[in-house]
Amino acid sequence: MRLRPRKWRPCCFITGKLRVADSTLLIACGALAREVMALKKQYQAIDLKLICLDAKLHNTPAQITEKLRQKIQAHRAKHTRILIGYADCGTGGGIDRLIESERAYGEIARLPGAHCYEFYAGTKHFQQLADEEPGTFYLTDFLVRHFQTLVIDALKLDLHPQLLGQYFKHYRRVVYLSQVLDPELQIRARSAADRLGLHFEQVHCGYGLLEGVVVQTIETGYEDQTDHRLLA
Repeated sequence: MRLRPRKWRPCCFITGKLRVADSTLLIACGALAREVMALKKQYQAIDLKLICLDAKLHNTPAQITEKLRQKIQAHRAKHTRILIGYADCGTGGGIDRLIESERAYGEIARLPGAHCYEFYAGTKHFQQLADEEPGTFYLTDFLVRHFQTLVIDALKLDLHPQLLGQYFKHYRRVVYLSQVLDPELQIRARSAADRLGLHFEQVHCGYGLLEGVVVQTIETGYEDQTDHRLLA
């Protein structure tokens, strides 16, 4: 069956030239690697160093904080600033407590919000989407690319298709928060929604708050920030 293109609602993002300051280390979720590399190229941010943790840690969020601690302590002496490329991400405040304990050793902050969906869409816009339909399953470019592995295989839905109704019985729609306008990804996102039996909608966000945070961090630093969640 030929898929018809779906309408998408735009979400604004910023552009501009970057004045690179001192060396900054970004320790990020692997789900952000492609987007961060695109921003590095766009702003020619050669002094932004990137280290990624396995995106599969989101399946075991209790391990994220300790993995971050190990990376921070291993690389702290080499960099003026450290940006944690995570929101809270199911750690129950663990990342915030880690950052607070590390602030005595230098500049450090994390991305705003509870999860990547919020900092891509923006807090206000994400809240509107959540209020509009609480039963929303969100996708990003990364999740669309890895939908089979991270959703179907992880939940064993191919082996036990009867579990689909149990896992997704409270969901009503899929909202694809796209970072790039790629026709192939749009088709794959729509296919994912069909696989789950849910209504499909696309909201184009670009890089959202991630772009602003990366630019702010490298260009001006964040030593005067009272809140360790940048752009919070």
